[in-house]
Amino acid sequence: MAARRQDQRPIITLRSAAGTGASYVTRKNRRTTPERLVLRKYDPVLRRHVEFKESR
Repeated sequence: MAARRQDQRPIITLRSAAGTGASYVTRKNRRTTPERLVLRKYDPVLRRHVEFKESR
């Protein structure tokens, strides 16, 4: 399991910046994207696209 924590593509959670509690789970490459990920995705609670930010 120790090798899994230092994986190049860790599993991250994207949470809605609108504060609705909606989230997505995805992977990212730690080497090419060291900063926190921000994507515009569909929020099913608001029923529109909003920014989703990486949470730790």
